[in-house]
Amino acid sequence: MGLFFLGIASVYAQFSRPISVGAGAGATLNLTDLGNVESKFAFYGELDYLITPYISVGLHGEKGALSGNGYESEFKNRYFAGNLNGKVRLGQFLDHSNNYSYYTLGANTFSRILSNIYVGAGAGLVKNRIARSLDPKYANGVVSQGGELAEDLGEIHFVIPFNVGVDIPFGRTLYGPQWAINVNYQHTLTTNDNLDGIINRNNDQYGFVSVGLKYALFNRK
Repeated sequence: MGLFFLGIASVYAQFSRPISVGAGAGATLNLTDLGNVESKFAFYGELDYLITPYISVGLHGEKGALSGNGYESEFKNRYFAGNLNGKVRLGQFLDHSNNYSYYTLGANTFSRILSNIYVGAGAGLVKNRIARSLDPKYANGVVSQGGELAEDLGEIHFVIPFNVGVDIPFGRTLYGPQWAINVNYQHTLTTNDNLDGIINRNNDQYGFVSVGLKYALFNRK
C-alpha cells in the first residue's frame, strides 16, 4: 500500500479553476411501494464552487420521471428536484502541492482519475407530478394494512441525496483542464412515502445513474 500511494503522489485536480458548470442525463430507478421498476429518463444541470480543487459545494437541478407497477396497478411521477450538496474527492487526502498548474501539466491519466473519485451528500426538495392507476383490491389492501392513498399528488417535500462518482478531466492548459466527463450515481432518500401516491410503512427512495459534461470557468488567484 505504501508503494502504491508513493506512485500516485503527484495527483491531478478536477479543476484548478474555482467555478464549474455541468449538464447530463441518465436513468432513474425507483424504490417505492409498487416495486416492479421501470427505468425512466432524467436530465440535470449543476453549478459548483470549488473551495479547493478537491472539495466543492454546488447547486443541482433535476427533471425526470419515476415509474413502477405491480398488483395490477401502476404509477408515473414526472418530478422536479433541486438540492444543495457538497463533494469530497480522494485527491484531498493524497500528497499534492498548492501549485496546481505545475501538477496538472505533469500528471498521468491514472493519477487524474484516481484523485477525482468522490463521495457527497446534500439536502433539497422534490416536486411531485404523480399519475396513478390502482386496482381496487390493491387499494383496499393498502388501507386495510394501515396505509393510505395520497390525496396530494403534486406536493413538495424534503429529500436527502447521496452521491458517488468520478470526474475525468481532459484537455491541458497553463491553468489546468477546462473540461471533465462526470459519471455519477445519486441515491435520494425522501422524508415521506409519497413518490408513487401510496403512503405505507417505509419512505420511498430512488436512484439516478448519469453521465455528464463539466466546463470550468475563470482562473484561481
